[in-house]
Amino acid sequence: MTSAPPITVRPVMPSDFAAWLPLWAGYNSFYGRSGPTALAGEITAMTWSRFFDAYEPVHALVAESGGELVGLTHYLFHRSTTRIVPVCYLQDLFTAESVRGRGVGKALIEAVYGKAKGAGCDRVYWQTHETNDTAMRLYDQVADKSGFVVYAKPL
Repeated sequence: MTSAPPITVRPVMPSDFAAWLPLWAGYNSFYGRSGPTALAGEITAMTWSRFFDAYEPVHALVAESGGELVGLTHYLFHRSTTRIVPVCYLQDLFTAESVRGRGVGKALIEAVYGKAKGAGCDRVYWQTHETNDTAMRLYDQVADKSGFVVYAKPL
């Protein structure tokens, strides 16, 4: 029996767009942003361009296995009124269904931890939908639940 190829996490590259796009679409579909409610193409184009703009605080990592992209995470650094150092918000995390349970999500989160620490952050945080039980089982292993409830108002 052959073992699964190892998982490598690395920064996204401009040449990754075609492989990143289906993962991005899968992530958005999971959260109900597909079909008539899909993100506008210009949002995807702007998101992609931000990863390669040195003046943007938005960053992307991808997980690769066997020569194909199998996961993504997007994160950003920002200031806080309760800290001197910046904090890191892990905004998006998605793994291909074919590799779930192989540690891809955990590897991506740990890579964000490393990037955040390297940027001088002392905190990484994120949110997920309350029905995302599968993800929360992982999150409970790698972070502490803050107890905060998120409110949002479309404008």
